[in-house]
Amino acid sequence: MTRFLICTAALLGLTACVPPPVEVGRALYGDACAVCHGPLGKGDGSLAGDLPKRPADLTGLSARNGGVFPQGAVMAVIDGYNRRDDPHGVMPEFGEVLQEGRLVPVDIGDGRQTPTPERLVALAAYVERLQE
Repeated sequence: MTRFLICTAALLGLTACVPPPVEVGRALYGDACAVCHGPLGKGDGSLAGDLPKRPADLTGLSARNGGVFPQGAVMAVIDGYNRRDDPHGVMPEFGEVLQEGRLVPVDIGDGRQTPTPERLVALAAYVERLQE
């Protein structure tokens, strides 16, 4: 029993050192997204007025998708996957930046668990929290 308690305490100590995914996503958003999309995701960041196209208001993604957060589509935009045919797009591709770290299984709506960079998942989870 003592060994079990020690192992459990050690495991809890290790997990306490790992920031929750939403905190990782919040930090990534603050570092890479807020300057254009704004601190609350309204598309009113400090650089928004200097861009040829206004950044998207991220707070209405779910509303524009029938009340369901489009996780897969959001991750594809952040990664740059669905913008590869648009070389003149304003938003940079963050796929390479978010690749470091481990892969986690994510079902993006097709019923399959797809290995996805954990940082990309965390950032999308934070954007989901911005929904109004």
